[in-house]
Amino acid sequence: MNECAPSSASRLSAALAAIRAGGLSAQVSTAPSVLETHSHGEAMEAACLPGAVVFVESTDHVATVLRACHANRVPVVAFGAGTSVEGHVTPPDHAISLDLSAMTAIVEVNAEDLDCRVQAGLTRQALNARIRDTGLFFPVDPGGEATLGGMCATRASGTAAVRYGTMKENVLGLTVVLATGEVIRTGGRVRKSATGYDLTSLFIGSEGTLGIITEVQLRLHGRPECLSAAICQFPTLDDAVRTAMEIIQCGIPISRVELLDSVQMAASIRYSGLTGYEPLTTLFFEFAGGPAAVQEQVAATEAIALSNNGQAFAWADTAEERTRLWKARHDAFWAAKAIEPGARVISTDCIVPISRLGELIAGVRQDIAASGLRVPLLGHVGDGNFHALIIIENTRQGYDRAWDLDRRIVARALALGGSCSGEHGVGMGKLEFLETEHGEGTLAVMRALKNTMDPRNILNPGKLLPPGRLYQG
Repeated sequence: MNECAPSSASRLSAALAAIRAGGLSAQVSTAPSVLETHSHGEAMEAACLPGAVVFVESTDHVATVLRACHANRVPVVAFGAGTSVEGHVTPPDHAISLDLSAMTAIVEVNAEDLDCRVQAGLTRQALNARIRDTGLFFPVDPGGEATLGGMCATRASGTAAVRYGTMKENVLGLTVVLATGEVIRTGGRVRKSATGYDLTSLFIGSEGTLGIITEVQLRLHGRPECLSAAICQFPTLDDAVRTAMEIIQCGIPISRVELLDSVQMAASIRYSGLTGYEPLTTLFFEFAGGPAAVQEQVAATEAIALSNNGQAFAWADTAEERTRLWKARHDAFWAAKAIEPGARVISTDCIVPISRLGELIAGVRQDIAASGLRVPLLGHVGDGNFHALIIIENTRQGYDRAWDLDRRIVARALALGGSCSGEHGVGMGKLEFLETEHGEGTLAVMRALKNTMDPRNILNPGKLLPPGRLYQG
């Protein structure tokens, strides 16, 4: 007679007992308010209470938790700032939410070599504030108050990617705790190496499904001698998109070029107090470098914009005015939410080669019109990436309409040689598009990696990879 397998609840209880026995009793919480906070991220409706939350403060703490969870087959979901929008941090039933937000130490700063090592719970804003006196900064800027570990896990990018690249280009190495609790270090401090597999890149973008990132070796950059920002408004969305494309195709080393369509700009004017601007499609620009280089970038950019019917540039040369403009851009999601108080906003993204961006946005505008929904558009058009903020009524019917529009947007991007997500990641929200984008053979390799590195499927199960023969999610 076979014994019944332990239930999910009993496995969780055994794992928590082992975690407490490992010296982490004070770090375990089952308080209802704490569980609710860790039941979801942003934007997606999916939510599920974890069985417990464990607040860790070191790599050793993470290893203790994972050893217990691996032994008892208990799912673990890493949680940082909770700002993900595709359901990455939503736990399955009877899971442990592993909160790394207290891991905020800067382990080392090597100013001469332009690098530093930090714990994964540190935010990029806090890092830049704490290294300001070195004359260096970390440029990857996804907009939200994201942790650097979470930015690694989702391969984040953001407004400055057109010049500085994404997390992939700015991470030199990692400390990772594997599913079994084993700790490994990948990469190092050198700018290149011809030894072994590139495990750092393997974990960047893995969304916590292959290991838990606890420390990050980051590439830093010198603060530019001169910064200048500007806004230019356009009578049509097509004019603005064409301007952004031509700037990139001409090789102008612009730091940022961000687009807000007329719907988003109207919302941002109201929400952020952008007085003096019209509710027209708008490009936000930032230029960086030496004074002569900045002047050259500005002149070339302005000439392209004016040739595409751009209205006169509005300059922001003071730090206060630049901060005001970029804060308005970063607050765009909240400005969209304020359009219809009480409504929900589904934030989605896709990306195509820069030469196909105009075609994609033109098609998406047709889909939006057919949907009858109000959808502001904004994005990092310098690298072909944009976001649709789909405003819906908070009902099942509203969500169904949003996802139908999202599928149409993604289908257009994939047909143009793009990707279903340029920076939000897959999580649960983009799972259905992975086979179309990558093909079954590629997914089979990904599943084999997952099965090898996490044979008991405890690390963020059900995310990033659609179910298949080797991985059931």
